[in-house]
Amino acid sequence: MQTITVEALKAKIDAGEQLNLLDVREPHEHAAFNIGGQLMPLGLVQSLQLDEIEHLKDELVYIYCRSGNRSGQACLMLEPYGFKNVVNVTGGMLAWQEKFPG
Repeated sequence: MQTITVEALKAKIDAGEQLNLLDVREPHEHAAFNIGGQLMPLGLVQSLQLDEIEHLKDELVYIYCRSGNRSGQACLMLEPYGFKNVVNVTGGMLAWQEKFPG
């Protein structure tokens, strides 16, 4: 599984790169704070309800959650279903908010 730090991801966002961001947290977490990713709670990934992200199979996809745990699980679950370029955001949104407060 590939990983990226929050600093490296923020640099890509700040540089204006077009990124595929996938947020595997719950809706209330996404509503409280997010960096623009498409919401798909881990439960939907676990139940293989992947229609909404099927178009991303051949794309580079950065997956994040609160701490990096659920996103890591999502990466491992998606890889066998043809998602070959998934990247776990280490530290998740906790690290993001610690590094980039406000």
